[in-house]
Amino acid sequence: MSVTNKSADAFRTISEAAEELDIQAHVLRFWESKFAQISPLKRAGGRRFYRPQDLQLLRGVKRLLYEDGYTIKGARKYFKDHGIAAVMELGASGGGKGREPRETRPLEPVAADALALDASDREGPAAASPTRPRPADGPKRQLADILADLETAQAKLKAALEP
Repeated sequence: MSVTNKSADAFRTISEAAEELDIQAHVLRFWESKFAQISPLKRAGGRRFYRPQDLQLLRGVKRLLYEDGYTIKGARKYFKDHGIAAVMELGASGGGKGREPRETRPLEPVAADALALDASDREGPAAASPTRPRPADGPKRQLADILADLETAQAKLKAALEP
């Protein structure tokens, strides 16, 4: 039976929940082992049934991990700091396909050679190995490094354009 034929209040099996959330069933089982707050009903034989509030919580966890860039440890801390209701709210607010795109500013054209950076333009540990990220680097750290590179390039560009 397809998920689309069920009522919004109906319980979902693990395969139906996985299909609705667009993730693999084994990911749901893994999340259950890492987050005590995720606890679907279990019937005889260990078969899982996810309630609507379970799905909302799972959407919140998915958003933290996949969209907001949290690690498992970070998401657990988010649960501890903000509570289960805050994670459920993340799941209720949508996320993914139906979300409004973020507002962005248009980029001005820049000559490619003005943005060329060499290792001497970099500071800190990233200078030693610009092509291989450190194991502790996550999406937020990578974005911070990219932002630092862009700021350096912007400063070089401004200096080159000044009379």
